[in-house]
Amino acid sequence: MKSDSQKLTFLEKAGYSCGDAAANFVFMTMILFQPTFYEKVFGLKAGLAATIILVARLWDAFFDPVMGSLADRTRTRWGRFRPWILWTSIPWGIVMILAYSVPDFVGPTKIFYAFITNTILMTLYSANNMPYSALGGVMTGDVQERASLNSYRFVAVNVAQFIVGGFTLPLVAKFAGTGDPSPLQAHGWQVTMSIWAGLCVVLFLITFFTTKERIQPVSQEKTSVKQDFSDLLKNSPWAVMFFMTLVHFTILALRGTAWYNYFHFYADKAAWFGLLKSVGLTAAPLAEGATASGGVLETLGYIVHADPSSLATSNVADVANSIINMLFTATTIVVILLSPALAKRFGKKAVAVTGFALSTITAFLFYLLKPGDVAGQIIMTIIIAVVYAPTIPLLWAMFADVADYSEWQTGRRATGIVFATIGFALKAGLSLGGAAFLWIMPALYQYESVNPNTPIAREGMRMCSSVYIGILFAICTILLALYKIDKNMTQQIADELEDRRKKAAGNKA
Repeated sequence: MKSDSQKLTFLEKAGYSCGDAAANFVFMTMILFQPTFYEKVFGLKAGLAATIILVARLWDAFFDPVMGSLADRTRTRWGRFRPWILWTSIPWGIVMILAYSVPDFVGPTKIFYAFITNTILMTLYSANNMPYSALGGVMTGDVQERASLNSYRFVAVNVAQFIVGGFTLPLVAKFAGTGDPSPLQAHGWQVTMSIWAGLCVVLFLITFFTTKERIQPVSQEKTSVKQDFSDLLKNSPWAVMFFMTLVHFTILALRGTAWYNYFHFYADKAAWFGLLKSVGLTAAPLAEGATASGGVLETLGYIVHADPSSLATSNVADVANSIINMLFTATTIVVILLSPALAKRFGKKAVAVTGFALSTITAFLFYLLKPGDVAGQIIMTIIIAVVYAPTIPLLWAMFADVADYSEWQTGRRATGIVFATIGFALKAGLSLGGAAFLWIMPALYQYESVNPNTPIAREGMRMCSSVYIGILFAICTILLALYKIDKNMTQQIADELEDRRKKAAGNKA
């Protein structure tokens, strides 16, 4: 290991991690709640909601390579990638609130509002998160430091996901209050997303002010966009990671929507109410217009005011879904800390292949759970998180390795275009996964939003939460097995590139 001069401080690692934590307030809301928000709060039909989600995310995917090329050619005193985090922070916060507000429009005007706000939010996401991801590849050339940096990043990401998954629905219900559910739910969403948007802006600014770009290309020659793409097409590890990312993020978006419906319609509410009652998270139903007593759990919306006869209209499913999300994320945060040590011992590829193979098995096992098997649902959620968590930071470190491989082969570094095209695959996967549930359910399981709780629809929710996810994880495992940058090659590339940079620096001196 030669890169001792590029060790990162705790402050820089923590500061960098704040940027992706902020992005995940939008990312996880999209994955977990956006289809449901458009369908049940905004009032769009399932097919129309799927189309709006798909078109906006596909536009975002196509915009990513443009953004990558633009970022690679940005020249400021702050570097190439950091400025974009600053420039997009305030617009991000404003549009995030607008995208989850329900205007007093009707007909095509309301549909256009949903389409345009979602599309602008996705554009800002790309303009912010693509340079952010590339920034991690130029902060240090040290292989182990990159793994460590991405571990910090994804601990912060999972803290944000813990907050979004665990507190969004209870806070929406809290701010909505009681009464006519449609306008009040809309108010609950607007207030909750305003809180998340404010946090995003602060976290982006922390990232901008605490990070520094260190890696500069050995060759300063100007290249064309055509040359950048030509280099990519000769880069077989990039091709593997491109298609793997497409499938991987299809999984995340599909599973997020499927799990929401699984715990709202397939999982047995009475069984979950019994568990919540045993741990003190239930209380008597509130009278019309009555206000709940104080307390932290009450404030966060975690107390279920219901009795066994009124569970259908209670927030028991919201609390159950939130607890599952928090268990998954809390487990991920703990296990993800093992990722650097595992990568150092076995290599990033070996850990990723093993994690995805085990994720395939656990996804199929999830199908075996019955509606009332609350303990099984909780245990399987934890196991799924344990086997998947170590792969999360390593995949992003592998993307940086792909950029190194390209420079090693061609002598030209194009970090932005590598991350941008991977970002294209990521957004395309999110598009397909987000729309897939809304397409699969009506086509194969006779799903209707006005009557989602039929036996065949519940079976579809079960399949989308398990078997279909397992098939997609198996595809990812096969693709990762084809990835040729193993532990030894990673170190060889890093050492040779560092030698080239030192020689280039000596020649300039």
